[in-house]
Amino acid sequence: MIYRRWRIFKANKRAFYSLWIFILMFMLSMGAEFFANERPFFIYKDSKAYFPMFVSYPEKVFGGDFYTEPNYNDPYVKNLLKNAFVIDAPIPYSYNTIVMDLKSPAPTSPNSKHWLGTDDQARDVLARLIYGYRVSIFFGLVLSIFSVIIGVGIGALQGYYGGLSDLFGQRFIEIWSGIPILFLLIVISSFLEPNFWWVLALVLAFSWMGLSGVVRAEFLRARNMDYVKASKSLGASDLRIIFYHILPNALVATITYIPFIMAGSIATLVSLDFLGFGMPVGSASLGELLNQGKNNLSSPHLAIVGFLSVSLLLSVLVFIGEGVRDAFDATTK
Repeated sequence: MIYRRWRIFKANKRAFYSLWIFILMFMLSMGAEFFANERPFFIYKDSKAYFPMFVSYPEKVFGGDFYTEPNYNDPYVKNLLKNAFVIDAPIPYSYNTIVMDLKSPAPTSPNSKHWLGTDDQARDVLARLIYGYRVSIFFGLVLSIFSVIIGVGIGALQGYYGGLSDLFGQRFIEIWSGIPILFLLIVISSFLEPNFWWVLALVLAFSWMGLSGVVRAEFLRARNMDYVKASKSLGASDLRIIFYHILPNALVATITYIPFIMAGSIATLVSLDFLGFGMPVGSASLGELLNQGKNNLSSPHLAIVGFLSVSLLLSVLVFIGEGVRDAFDATTK
């Protein structure tokens, strides 16, 4: 069964290639420190080996004047290490590194040193893009996991027990779903300092409702099936019936929703960051990159990079979702 569904998914070339693109983006972003970091991997100086990416060293160790960690992109520090053997990260800048040796005022256009240019605060755009992908993907994954847990749990209780629990549950969902989430987040962020976890919690408060309806319908249909009635007559507990007999069938429909939940949650986070109500100021985010493009129309590379990066991530998730939906479609041969 699993092999057949994988074969159907693989036959959808757009979804299959999108999956590999997403895996590449996931690996690149989750290991962002190894690809974009102002700290070198390795330094060999005066017959001693140093690993600044993993250990903090004071500037005094390399012949400097201070006992604090040096800025390895500072020209003074580079001069201290000119005779040392240094292995830098492929992109020698982190998401918050201020580039000090620009030849023109920021933002600067793409060049051989900064492949996607710099923003108006002299930070490398490619480094911020990699870290921004990590924030967005991690946000979408965590939100999807908790949305599945909450949505499946509430939908299962409504569908299995029915009656007043289903009636009041549906009325609550109807009222709750009518609240405009974006406006609510904007209002709350006006008196709370934005951070990753409270944005996640607020978006999660609304994202589970789409799943609960699907699971509820599956439980309403399955609870009257003969195998469920037989299990009840044999003395099986409600929990056993829910988890072992009905829930596996309901999860089939749930799995197809996960990529779309991720895409929707990432779009919400990008919107909040663009409006300035999402991640803390200075954080790497795709929405902040779009806002940079809006504020710097004379540097079109910022708008182009922001638009293409968001479009690519959301398109890949939607294509994966379409492939998963087709793979789990009971009518697909």
